[in-house]
Amino acid sequence: MTEVTRSRILVVDDEPDAVEFVRTVLEEAGYEVMAAANGVEGLEKARAEKPDLVVLDIQMPKKDGFSVFADMRKDPELKAVPVVMLTGVGDRTGIHFSARDMGEYLGEEPNAYVEKPVDPDALQETVAGLLGA
Repeated sequence: MTEVTRSRILVVDDEPDAVEFVRTVLEEAGYEVMAAANGVEGLEKARAEKPDLVVLDIQMPKKDGFSVFADMRKDPELKAVPVVMLTGVGDRTGIHFSARDMGEYLGEEPNAYVEKPVDPDALQETVAGLLGA
């Protein structure tokens, strides 16, 4: 019998409840999920583990998601890893971003952008689309 390789996803978010929610949603869809609690840890884990996709919060201690994304795009081993930016900034500030807005700000668009609170079906659909599932 052939072993099926599950796609590996790194969730980087400083809110434990958000991490557990995203982990549950993605594990239910059949993905292997690992987590990091801040941007520095997330970048280190991405470099060590080489995930197939990263779900990246924007507002975090030590290193924000914008900086992690920019560093990933400069790293030859991580620049092709799809990134889903995840944030609740719009809810708190009333200012909503799109992937295009982020692209203009960062110089390159993330592969997708999802606002908190996260719709589980939309997140699964977004991830599946990016991973070609």
